[in-house]
Amino acid sequence: MSLFKRSKKEAPQPSEGRQLESAAENAEIPAVDPQENSDESSLWSRVRQGLKKTRDVLRTDIRDIFKSEGQLVDDEFLNRLFAILVKTDMGAKPASEIRDSIEEKFSGRVIEFEQALDEIRSHLKSILAQPPQPVRYAESGPTVILVVGVNGSGKTTSIAKLTNYFQNQGKKVVLGAADTFRAAAVEQLIIWSERLGAEIVTGEANTDPASVAHRAVATAIEQNADVCIVDTAGRLQTQTNLMKQLEKIFRVMSKQIPDAPHEVFLVLDATAGQNGVSQAKGFSEAANCTGIILSKLDGTAKGGVILPIRQEFEIPVLFVGQGEQAEDLAPFDADAFVSGLIEEEIN
Repeated sequence: MSLFKRSKKEAPQPSEGRQLESAAENAEIPAVDPQENSDESSLWSRVRQGLKKTRDVLRTDIRDIFKSEGQLVDDEFLNRLFAILVKTDMGAKPASEIRDSIEEKFSGRVIEFEQALDEIRSHLKSILAQPPQPVRYAESGPTVILVVGVNGSGKTTSIAKLTNYFQNQGKKVVLGAADTFRAAAVEQLIIWSERLGAEIVTGEANTDPASVAHRAVATAIEQNADVCIVDTAGRLQTQTNLMKQLEKIFRVMSKQIPDAPHEVFLVLDATAGQNGVSQAKGFSEAANCTGIILSKLDGTAKGGVILPIRQEFEIPVLFVGQGEQAEDLAPFDADAFVSGLIEEEIN
């Protein structure tokens, strides 16, 4: 049964600041197809395919350091194992912990390939273990979600997927296109809003992002919406002046709804490698991120990058995305993710 059953809604009426609408008509956005890739299990199957690069490292490369009768656990073996683990983008700390765990249990003894994988699997699950993370909805009024992330991370598409996710729960969604410094981002979000039937608030190019955020929240309140999702400019974590704009957005939101934003989602590109760790550090400090959307889990991704982020910052992974359709989003499942990193294909 499909996880996503889109509820039919009338197209939104033009919002203030829709001057970019004509330009938006030429933006490249895939058509919404509710029948294509709409099943959560199908999406996780494709996520598994997206993790193939990491899985090949963990299975093929590690198997190569084993003899048929097993491998003696000595310094040479442990160093080679550590180097392979780091290649998955999991970083030095998780790789060191796995190496040390195997050394403690098997030092001077022969370890089998499957025993090594069991140790790796167990450690990955312990790092990624997290309680169920439902979206924290406001006790009353609209739930305000701020979405942050660097340019190119898949932020705009992730917002469209979130919109679809909430709509399939019967919730009314208002969008705020506060990435006013990048016309293409506004154009794309306008088209997504029309295709999904969600109201959108925009501003003219280079408008103060906080003013758009303010009007988006006000519109959500006026229209008795359930969720207000506000996009932000793709900021590099080193751009302190732009980070200060986030603080202003927080202030204008909280003046309308004291607890807003209720969630701050950081969109991380799964192909970003260790740069994703520095992004998580910058945004967690500036925006107090409450959850991660891991995007672009395609065949070029090294999914191990989420391990040091979870371990260092303890930000829960809420959703994973793969593909360009609105339905290509699923709640994060740690067991399924680790299985995608470790387990062989079952034909």
